[in-house]
Amino acid sequence: MITVSDVSLHFSEKPLFKDVNLKFTPGNCYGIIGANGAGKSTFLKVLSGEQEHDTGDIFMTPGERMAVLKQDHFAFDEFSVKDTVMQGYPKLYECSKARDEIYSKEDFTEEDGIRSSELEAEFGELGGYEAENQIEQMLSGLGLEEKFHDKMMSELDESQKVRVLLAQALFGNPDILLLDEPTNGLDLESINWLEDFLLDFPNTVIVVSHDRHFLNTVCTVTCDIDYGKITQFAGNYDFWYQMSQILQKQAKDQKKKNEEKAKDLKEFIQRFASNAAKSRQATSRKKILEKLELEDLPVTSRKFPFVQFKPDREIGNNVLEVRKLNSKDEEGAQLLKDFSLVVNRTDKIAFVGIEHNTISSLFDIIAGEVKADSGEYFWGQTTSFAYLGRDNNKYFTNNYNITDWLKQYSKEQDDAYVRGFLGRMLFSGDESLKPVKVLSGGEKVRCMLSKLMLSGANILIMDDPTNHLDLEAIESLNQALVNFPGVVLFTSHDHEFISTVANRIIEITPNGVIDRMMPFDDYMADDQVRNLRAEYYKDSDRKIKF
Repeated sequence: MITVSDVSLHFSEKPLFKDVNLKFTPGNCYGIIGANGAGKSTFLKVLSGEQEHDTGDIFMTPGERMAVLKQDHFAFDEFSVKDTVMQGYPKLYECSKARDEIYSKEDFTEEDGIRSSELEAEFGELGGYEAENQIEQMLSGLGLEEKFHDKMMSELDESQKVRVLLAQALFGNPDILLLDEPTNGLDLESINWLEDFLLDFPNTVIVVSHDRHFLNTVCTVTCDIDYGKITQFAGNYDFWYQMSQILQKQAKDQKKKNEEKAKDLKEFIQRFASNAAKSRQATSRKKILEKLELEDLPVTSRKFPFVQFKPDREIGNNVLEVRKLNSKDEEGAQLLKDFSLVVNRTDKIAFVGIEHNTISSLFDIIAGEVKADSGEYFWGQTTSFAYLGRDNNKYFTNNYNITDWLKQYSKEQDDAYVRGFLGRMLFSGDESLKPVKVLSGGEKVRCMLSKLMLSGANILIMDDPTNHLDLEAIESLNQALVNFPGVVLFTSHDHEFISTVANRIIEITPNGVIDRMMPFDDYMADDQVRNLRAEYYKDSDRKIKF
């Protein structure tokens, strides 16, 4: 258990949060939510002791072990994958290494024999004999193929390292688990595995995430960082959202009542202050007025960008036809093989599955970014598309500020117009003059969304558009795509995003394509789809959940 008493933290002179009093108890999963910059990750660092706080105390039950999802992806490059995971349970890892060191000795003394016996007993008590199997199951569940399990961390790419570090945090049944954005870089299958793991986890979990479905699935308590404080709500993200709307409405209604009451009191005082018969009542009402709270409503740190896509023209019946596309990656591995597709005028298609590079390759080809090895595709005469790729850094290598950058894609060249547009995307004031080279990942995505909005396209192609966005931006984009009257082709790791936008699901598997005109939740529950997935994934290294 963790107890937080009167904890405050200031950056410069501004309090990030103050006088925080919370308890985190076993058996609960606590979701930490708040706007970008509200202090979610910082609060986790305060709990773990990595970040000093200004005032107050944090108590953890003596003898309990805390595990933290590491953010430095290069810290374990000198270790093997399995050793990296085992280091999540330091006591077991140290015992294992001491045991290996003794057995590697050429001259094995009687004293070494006694010591090895003690280490064997400790190793068994700590679960060492089951550890390797548990580690392999975790890594496979999190989407790291078996062929990588015995490699060095330095041989893995960044997305693979993220999965290993997550397995490290989960390993060994820690008493307290701190997870900062654990679903980042995971596909839907791996997120499902993590959800199941946390649902069965008996101890304390504290997690920061922008994935609404994940928060709704695993969280029993929501901790909202806003207004310079942290407030706990029993329940998941949806329950918090409903409660926050009710509380905001109550606060606005109370403020309105107080303002109306104050107005009546002032009118009475002005009317009868000089009237001897009414002077006592006027004085009494003056005291009531002085005590009446007319404070302004606190300003929330949450900001929702305005996202809206308006096509310049209505789309016709002929949208896109793809015929037998073939494509390989730079190493010669087959991505697309005789892939064909017909897109209809009302389609909003989510491309799902573990073949992420294949989906990105398809998007790059139909967007004209790269050429296929063979095959062809045809866009309809009434179509115009805009593309948001997975990696958009190439758009931000010039020396423009944000305003000049966006003017490249705007028919209206007036600075006031462009800045007004950027203001709705949360680039207000001097922020619109920030050099594009220094933008964060989330800021770049908001710039790219601005570019797409100005395009007037009736087809949107989006490769994981929710990457780097906070919850508020995701919700705004989500609603914009629901309302969009054109065609959407997209991929995402956000379950809620897919289930609310898509009306057609296409899953590209290692051994075939599944194409169904149905919502995502129906797709995942469909028996015929489940059987097909079992067939198409049976030779895969990945342990797919059916």
